[in-house]
Order: sequence, then C-alpha cells, then structure tokens
Amino acid sequence: MKIAFVGLGNMGSPMARNLLRHGHSLVVFDVVQRNVDALTAAGAMAATSVRAAAATAELVITMLPSSPHVKTVYLGDDGVLAGVPSGIPLIDSSTIDPHSAREVAAAAAAHGNPMADAPVSGGTGGAETATLTFMVGAEPAVFDRIKPLLAQMGKNIVYCGNSGTGQVAKICNNMLLGISMIGVAEAMNLGAALGIEPKILAGVINTSSGRCWSSDTYNPYPGVLDNAPAARGYSGGFGTDLMLKDLGLATDAAKQARQPVTLGAAAQQLYQIWSAHGAGGQDFSSIINLLKGCE
Repeated sequence: MKIAFVGLGNMGSPMARNLLRHGHSLVVFDVVQRNVDALTAAGAMAATSVRAAAATAELVITMLPSSPHVKTVYLGDDGVLAGVPSGIPLIDSSTIDPHSAREVAAAAAAHGNPMADAPVSGGTGGAETATLTFMVGAEPAVFDRIKPLLAQMGKNIVYCGNSGTGQVAKICNNMLLGISMIGVAEAMNLGAALGIEPKILAGVINTSSGRCWSSDTYNPYPGVLDNAPAARGYSGGFGTDLMLKDLGLATDAAKQARQPVTLGAAAQQLYQIWSAHGAGGQDFSSIINLLKGCE
C-alpha cells in the first residue's frame, strides 16, 4: 500500500520503519526535519506538508503528541482532510482524550473517510520490535479492514468498541501504569533503605503477589534490569511529561464522568512535581528519584 505517515517521533519512527520492512510505500511528514531525513534514508518519500502526504495515499496513519496537534493535523487548512480523497481510511495512534477522538472521527466521516482511534501500549521497545498492543475504537467493518496492517506493527490488536473507546482503554491503562510505577518505586526504595539487595527484592516481588509490568519489565531501581531506562540514566523510553499528559487526560475524563480516581489524581500530582523539578524529558520510571528525595 501507499501509506501517508505523519508524526515520526520516538514511537512513530519505528512504527513507520516496520511498515517499510513489510514492503509498503511510505510518504512521511514531521515538523522535525531530521526525523524525516532518517525515514527517507530508510526508503520513505518525504512530503512537503500533511495535505500533500495525504493527497495520494491509500491509507493515512498519524502518531502525534496531543489533542491540539491531532485537531490541527486533521482539521487544519493544510491538514489531512484538506487533501485526502473520500473513502481513504484514517488511523490515529496518538493518545488523546476520547471527546477529541470522536470529534475528529465525526469530521472525517462527514468527509467520507472511515476513521479509527488506535492508541498503543508497549513503549519504544514494542514499537521497534513490532510487539505493540493496539487499542482500537472504530466501526467493526473498519477494524476488520485495518487489522492486518496494524498486525505488522503490533502483536495484540484489540477491538474496544466504536469511536473513542480505544482512547478510553489507553488512558485507563496508563493511569494504572503511572500508579503502579509509583508503588514499585516506593517498595524498591523502602527495601533498599531497610538493607535488602534490590535485585533480590525485585526477584521476590516478580514471583509473588506484587508482580506487575512496572517491576518485572521496567523496574525503576538502577541495576535491577539491564534493558530498562533505569540502566541508562532514565534516557529514552516514555517521558515523564508524556505520563503527566496521560494522567491529565484520565483525570479530566474522570471529572466528565463524575468518577473518583483518587490514586490517579495523586499520581498526577507527583508527576507534576517531578516535571517541575526539570525531569520532564526523563523516562517516567525516574519518579523513583523524586521519592528518594522525599526520604
């Protein structure tokens, strides 16, 4: 297929590379020129604008930072809907609020384009190895149409329901992830302060009832896992500010639904404090260092 891919950051770039490996022809656009250059060096073609990228595509995929970016890219004068022909499917893999996802999907439908919100979980590692989980909100027929393509970038392709439900699944998952990371960080700091070797403590947790992804795959304590961001000074991975954004989406949605999220709100405040300390670009597991500072 000829695919327009817009948004070539830490997640979008490896996702696009996997599509190239499967033989697709990609036309790419990003506001950061070096991201575009890296993809063209891998075999993609560069577009001069979002509109130009979408104009000749058989399918459009976007991976963008936030709701305002998604609205601009799709609804702007030089955006996707200004250039894409009717009938071309659109996939947005950004993490945004469900209301915005439904608003953009409605505009796309009015233009004659089926659209899916398909945010992902699995981090940059999952993007690179094509083992992402896609949480898809779309009409069933649209899901069936795009599932084989998503399977070239991910391992688990989950149908969540109609438009917006992919985003609902994502923000609920990430709220829990933020909470669990703080819990693991507290437990690891406490164990170290009480004299147990962190690797031993992690081994106990990971074979006991405290086991979770934040501990067995992404442990925040340095020296426990060789391939976790904690082993490389919390560089790369999923940034603190991105986690803060997702927690904000969850707490805002909870207000609209009149649903209490007490731990989610507490996690949001802790990540807000950590970001204010200048750690916004560090991986979100670096929150352990804020908790160490509270000792």
